[in-house]
Amino acid sequence: MPMSAGDIERLIKDAIPDAKVTIRDLAGDNDHYAAEVVSESFRGKNRVQQHQMVYQALKGNMGGVLHALALQTSAPD
Repeated sequence: MPMSAGDIERLIKDAIPDAKVTIRDLAGDNDHYAAEVVSESFRGKNRVQQHQMVYQALKGNMGGVLHALALQTSAPD
């Protein structure tokens, strides 16, 4: 069963409370998403570290229930 956009957003916000999260369903199949995550906690971290924080927030669902996630992360301007 695919993961909903709401579930993805909730998991990210639970782990990164200040995050501003935007989720788009890329294929309309609830299986291929793009996520933009902006958080002050990303400041000073490189892109790989930022993405690792988001993947940790997804609690092992990436590659399983969540098939594909195009990820864009940044600290606020």
